[in-house]
Amino acid sequence: MIKAAVVSNGLHGIHKYFVSNKNVEYTILEVTKNFDPDLKPYDLLVVPNGSDHIAMGRLKAKVADFLKEGNTLFCFDGWFTNWIPGNQWIMSNEKKTIDIRYKVKTDRHNLMEGVDINLLIYNHNISGWWACGYIEAAPEADVIIEDTWQRPIIVLDEKTTNGTMILTASGPLGDSGAIPTDDENSYAALGKLYQNMIRLILQKKENEKNRVTV
Repeated sequence: MIKAAVVSNGLHGIHKYFVSNKNVEYTILEVTKNFDPDLKPYDLLVVPNGSDHIAMGRLKAKVADFLKEGNTLFCFDGWFTNWIPGNQWIMSNEKKTIDIRYKVKTDRHNLMEGVDINLLIYNHNISGWWACGYIEAAPEADVIIEDTWQRPIIVLDEKTTNGTMILTASGPLGDSGAIPTDDENSYAALGKLYQNMIRLILQKKENEKNRVTV
């Protein structure tokens, strides 16, 4: 079981995308004026689309300590403050979205297994719909998906800290328990991608447990 904290601005509907299930116990952390949550009880910190990166900037040191302990960060939103170790989102609108295509660059952990990349490229015939920029990835990070111009869109970083970071340039990812994955649409693809991310974290927890008990 993963204990996950989800940062929330109070955006309508966010709770339904992060519902506790057999694999993950979610706690919603509402951003307040003096936002300073205790991250120690959690294995995973989720920063979803539409988050407050001014508030997250104030937690830079706390997030670094969280990752130092071997925990996991998911960030699914362009972060304009420098709070994520080694990686930085860059806002970019100089490329026409009609020209944007995505492709898998490296995927050692099969995060894209069962995910139709065309559903990430197109949504209602609009291409490049979910990334309003790109990521300047850490030198040793894996670029899972890159765009037409080889700019990182999804990054897996297992090297910069003792923990694991899965970062996307944007995109409304959420637990597919609330997303109709039997429907062939972009949100179903994002739900499948999220489940693959959770599977990776569960595998890492199991491997760590076995290592400790040997």
